Amino acid sequence: MTTIDLNKDTFQEAIKEGKTLIVDFWAPWCGPCRNFAPVFEAAAKQNSDIVFGKVNTEEEEELAGGLGIRSIPTLMVFREQVLLFNQAGALSAPQLGELITQVKDIDMAQVHAEIAEEQAKAGDKPQ
Repeated sequence: MTTIDLNKDTFQEAIKEGKTLIVDFWAPWCGPCRNFAPVFEAAAKQNSDIVFGKVNTEEEEELAGGLGIRSIPTLMVFREQVLLFNQAGALSAPQLGELITQVKDIDMAQVHAEIAEEQAKAGDKPQ
């Protein structure tokens, strides 16, 4: 699978699908972004069970700003509508491969239970 371009209209829909989604925030003028692009594309081709999306921060300033993107490239990883990873900086192919392995190995039932527990605790606190 190749990467898909995401924008403010398609970003939330991609997350809502619940599949693992890896998003690369980039810009055409960014040297590290251009160097990372082939690594990201290769990972997309090797992992057809994951959705790989790209957000051009020049064209999608509102989306990038709303997500707090301050430097690029930045990678975000979502699984079952949960943000699992958010980090600026280009990764090498082995680093991206390791990240993908770790994301696939996460026990999402446990993650959802922890989120529910935190939400319950927050609900018990006086405003």
